[in-house]
Amino acid sequence: MAQGVMHIQWYATVLRGDMFADGVARMAAPAALEYGATRYAVHRSRDDRYRILQQVWFEDKDDWYRYWEGPEMREFRARFSGKYQVPITYVWHDEYAAAEHTEPAAAQPEAPEPVPAAGR
Repeated sequence: MAQGVMHIQWYATVLRGDMFADGVARMAAPAALEYGATRYAVHRSRDDRYRILQQVWFEDKDDWYRYWEGPEMREFRARFSGKYQVPITYVWHDEYAAAEHTEPAAAQPEAPEPVPAAGR
């Protein structure tokens, strides 16, 4: 079964970007692991510091709904009410292809020591 990834588009209110991004990273995203998520990521736009993208990988979409409607996320949304814009948009994506670089970077060979010319 292919994994799916949910993209949650958060948008912080004015002057709340740092605090809200920290809240998503420390509270909202890690809670997904308790509901069967295999991975999460939180991204913050460099062009628009109020735009936060939360990604959560699940095997089953039902696990997503258990997480999203669970007590941790209800508490998070209540605690941060007024610090993000409504509506919150989220979209399920099927993972089509992915890869990671897993080998350590090759060490650069050291330059050879210069050899003195004959007769010196």
